[in-house]
Amino acid sequence: MPDHPHRVAEHVSKASRDAASDHAGDYADGPTDEPTDGPTDELTAEQAYIHRAYGYLEAARLAATRLGSMVEVGRGGTEQARYERDVIWDTILNRLRELNLGDASLVFGRIDREPVGDGGETFYIGRLAVADEHQEPVVVDWRAPVAEPFYRATGRAPMGLARRRHFATRGATLLGFEDELFGDVAAGVDGATSTTSGANTTSTTSTTSGAAANGEARLAGRGALIAALETSRTGRLTDIVATIQAEQDEVIRSELAGVLVVQGGPGTGKTVVALHRAAYLLYTHRFPLEGQGVLVVGPNRLFLGYIEQVLPSLGEAGVELAVLADLLPDRVHVRGTDAPVAARAKGDLRMADLLAKSVRDRRRPLRREFAIGYGRQTLRLAVETSAQIVGEGRRRARTHNGGRRFVEASFFEALAASGRDEIDSRALRDRLHRTIEVREALDWMWPVLTPAQLLHDLLGSRALLRLAGRGRFGDDDLAALSRLRSDRLEDAVFTADDVPLLDEARALLGPRPGQRGVEDVRTYGHIVVDEAQDLSPMQLRMLRRRSLNGSMTVVGDIAQATGAWAHADWEEILAQLRGKRPSRRAELTIGYRIPAPNMALAARVLAVAAPGLSPPRSIRDAESPPRVSLAWSSDALVAMVAEVTAEERAAVGAGNVAVICPASLVDQVSAELGRAGIDHGRANRRGLEQQVTVVPVALVKGLELDASVVVEPAAIVDEEAQGLRALYVALTRATRRLAIVHARPLPDPLAG
Repeated sequence: MPDHPHRVAEHVSKASRDAASDHAGDYADGPTDEPTDGPTDELTAEQAYIHRAYGYLEAARLAATRLGSMVEVGRGGTEQARYERDVIWDTILNRLRELNLGDASLVFGRIDREPVGDGGETFYIGRLAVADEHQEPVVVDWRAPVAEPFYRATGRAPMGLARRRHFATRGATLLGFEDELFGDVAAGVDGATSTTSGANTTSTTSTTSGAAANGEARLAGRGALIAALETSRTGRLTDIVATIQAEQDEVIRSELAGVLVVQGGPGTGKTVVALHRAAYLLYTHRFPLEGQGVLVVGPNRLFLGYIEQVLPSLGEAGVELAVLADLLPDRVHVRGTDAPVAARAKGDLRMADLLAKSVRDRRRPLRREFAIGYGRQTLRLAVETSAQIVGEGRRRARTHNGGRRFVEASFFEALAASGRDEIDSRALRDRLHRTIEVREALDWMWPVLTPAQLLHDLLGSRALLRLAGRGRFGDDDLAALSRLRSDRLEDAVFTADDVPLLDEARALLGPRPGQRGVEDVRTYGHIVVDEAQDLSPMQLRMLRRRSLNGSMTVVGDIAQATGAWAHADWEEILAQLRGKRPSRRAELTIGYRIPAPNMALAARVLAVAAPGLSPPRSIRDAESPPRVSLAWSSDALVAMVAEVTAEERAAVGAGNVAVICPASLVDQVSAELGRAGIDHGRANRRGLEQQVTVVPVALVKGLELDASVVVEPAAIVDEEAQGLRALYVALTRATRRLAIVHARPLPDPLAG
């Protein structure tokens, strides 16, 4: 039996397409009364069913709104009544958010179970569950177990299906559908009727196991998938809930426990799959994940802005999106990154030992005997006694700041014992603890520190760095770690590479006295980490600290590792994340987004940048082959970039264009685009809000654009830490058109 079911394509007339619009507002009075079993035109019957589903969705909205009138609390209401009202209102608001689809379509598919007709079952698959007045399902949530065959069924493993139908919709209007037939139904079909503008034609196709005879990847709902892929980009990532493929669905529905690593090359959809997995886990494990929280960590704020609409479009608005700096409890200024040598040192696990040593170095006995007047006598604390107190504090304290209470209590007990008369140590403390002399002595022996204070002092002092780093780092690394110390801590600026060091310091120091709860580290029931291939061991250690139970989804592409910490394989990454549960691996092998000619060009770079890795298999052709434009001189380069950008913008119509530059050329290219009258934005300022955006190559990872203009590949290779891998990333961003503009000779993999 062929691996894929028979396909039957159905299309509506041009008039129906022209009438397409979002009719959600047409159903304010509840479900329509259109019949669903009478019309002879199957398209009309399906449209009637979709109208009916929208009607019940509107009825659910109205019912949720009316609940608000049931929980009013008058002036005399009790505190308990007000609390219950707030809880109910939160529930109502959450439900209304779930029911708000915006421009997204409610229904995108249907499955018919064997046998067809009497005894069989039909389920309509959509973004959220909708029921009728008898609580019978009208639309099944795509995450429900019954919907799994919609994504997973094949000709060899039909999962009980007779038919799978993919709808093409715009809002509430059905534009057409595509059928796939399974089992006995497929075997009995000699041909299939395809209707286009009233003309009947016959068309039937099938494929073999795993891949088609022509090498194409096995796809479900190919027509709907290709249509979605060829839609112009908006500068925001969109969901793929209607076109999820089998290998993607396996990742999305994988079990919650443990670390799941997802390797995926450019265009395989790993980012959007990871986000759909977060939505699926929240649906399947609402308790406890809703209370524990779900965190999505991205590489930079441009990336977060790019993905921020995906989860709300799936009805999950409560997931936290963050870069690593957002996870620090303290408010510190974080800007920029370090030079490669310093960044590499700060990401090394040896930094954990260096920071632990720097904390121990701040626990010191007094340099001389301490003496203070108390009434008619002088109280004293010997150096030896202070050393004993510090030593005992080191043995007792789980965190540095947590040990201060013991040191203070021991300090005053020793002072009280040194007097001629009996002195109550608590009374002594109450009287003296605010004096300058006592504060200075205690802060020398055991200072209360914030992470920012510790790191600011450490990196601003070559002496402290040498004391903590001796035997751990060489002189060159320690010199790279050192920087000028600001006069005031409030003026200190930390880099993104300092963030895991601040977090490590937080773990060593613990909350300050009286700040427990405020300065504690937040943990999450599940963490999604994107572009994980660039994270240093210290950054991975920071993420593991945020995991409540070791449940994580880690996605990335080893071939796209371009940072100071470019890992050779996933084992290096998993070594820092493994918990009690065994980790699992998955790989996405099909390239949905990148046209085959573009991928073939990028694969030449990959073969040199990462010889052991294979590129994904592309399923789409390009509307035009990649173009290469040679400028006659460096001075003419930016002018040619502006010319090519204008041509690409015209070619993609409403689509967007990224001008991907080495960091050294961003300002020049932006200025030339302005002189040429090309309205554009810069990614590090306004994201992808405009049709044309200048993007430094360091920020382009994870983004997808209709067209890309890659500027001076040789400079990209020279300037980036992993130059050829950065070029591979740049060449794999476009879904439609790719252009390269250069004045210098092309890198060897692209030459010729």
